[in-house]
Amino acid sequence: MLKELLTPEIKELLEGKNWRVLKDALSMWPSQDIVELLDSIEEDKRIIVFRLLPRDLAAEVFSELDSVAQKDLLHQMSNEHIKEVFLEMSPDDRTDVFEELPAGDIKKFLNLLPLEERREAMKLLGYPEDSVGRLMTPDYVAIRSYWTGRQALEHIRKFGQDAETVDILYVVDEKWHLLDEIPLSRLILSPLESKVETLMDREFYSIHASDDQEEAVRMMKKYNLIVLPVVDSQNVLLGVITIDDVIDVYEDEVTEDIHKGASVIPFELNYSTAPVFSLFRKRIVWLLLLALAGFLSGNVISVFKETLGQVIILAFFIPVLIGTGGNTGTQSATLIIRALVTGDLTPQKWFSVIKKEVLVGILLGVSLGSILYLWSYSWKGNPKLSLVIGLSVVLIALWSNLIGSILPLILRRMRLDPAIVSSPLITTIMDVTGLLIYFTIAVLLL
Repeated sequence: MLKELLTPEIKELLEGKNWRVLKDALSMWPSQDIVELLDSIEEDKRIIVFRLLPRDLAAEVFSELDSVAQKDLLHQMSNEHIKEVFLEMSPDDRTDVFEELPAGDIKKFLNLLPLEERREAMKLLGYPEDSVGRLMTPDYVAIRSYWTGRQALEHIRKFGQDAETVDILYVVDEKWHLLDEIPLSRLILSPLESKVETLMDREFYSIHASDDQEEAVRMMKKYNLIVLPVVDSQNVLLGVITIDDVIDVYEDEVTEDIHKGASVIPFELNYSTAPVFSLFRKRIVWLLLLALAGFLSGNVISVFKETLGQVIILAFFIPVLIGTGGNTGTQSATLIIRALVTGDLTPQKWFSVIKKEVLVGILLGVSLGSILYLWSYSWKGNPKLSLVIGLSVVLIALWSNLIGSILPLILRRMRLDPAIVSSPLITTIMDVTGLLIYFTIAVLLL
């Protein structure tokens, strides 16, 4: 609420070029509010506001901007200003920025960094895209098992200023192998002359740098972690992932799944900043494929045109039958995909899934079939027609329930993203197969 009240005053200071007052005012704002302010003002004034920010605040704001805004600012900033911002940013945030830049810009901006930071950035960029290595930061506090509590605290005071977090301390040997993790509170509450090894219980969780970022999300959620150490194949400590990094990944993954679930190719930009043509490209591909697949439904109807011509009343029930199939399949696919994402279900449990979904499908089919049988009979008074409708719904519900549950498992088994089993895709499949079931039963009974 305070931000909404102050934003007009900030814009007035900007128009009046009252830089000193504006600089003092902005220094009191949280970085998230400054990001919203930058989004609300003209593009040519964003760089002015950004240059007025203190160095540490500018780094925070820059990290939270979307990739388009970051690129725009970088092309307006001086090399010295870019260097200052990059040096204030954490290594993982800096890597996120580099990932979105063209190769030529990456090389240019890497050369602005001091040798040590440049090597660190190149190392992080060397890990596969979407891997834990790209997400980790090498800024952590490590201590030795043979140190006393006093030595460990002195080390923390000396090197903890630049660490991502000091809540958790990592015990390593001379070759930097991870031995344990110790909460800072345990160290503080222990006698100063006691050895660090007396505080160790050797119970900790770690993740490999080559693992997918989604695995980090799953582990931190499952074990309620705020920080997770990253190691290589030799158990050498490389860096840490903190909860704020994981929240960003989780948000990106959820957004991507939502896009795929609606048959939209995922895109990195925010909707508000995405160009019209980009939105068009991300949507047209799937719509064309689904439209072409929709012709199959027309082919099925043409095959059974004689049956439909003799019993034209069959056409009245096509929308409700194929709609029931699409809705049932979508429900089933959504439940299975969510269970796969959260780790509640694995492809190895496919047989138990089939058993459960067969029973669910039968119950759904019998319930819906009975209702539609009674409804169609009361409407048309034709018992044979009502029997066709009722049996069709039973088989369509059973079949769509199986399709919706099995397809995500097959895709996960093939190491593909099950989220591509979208609602429009399930609906299209059930349009075709539902019509086949409906007309086949009609031919047999009528």
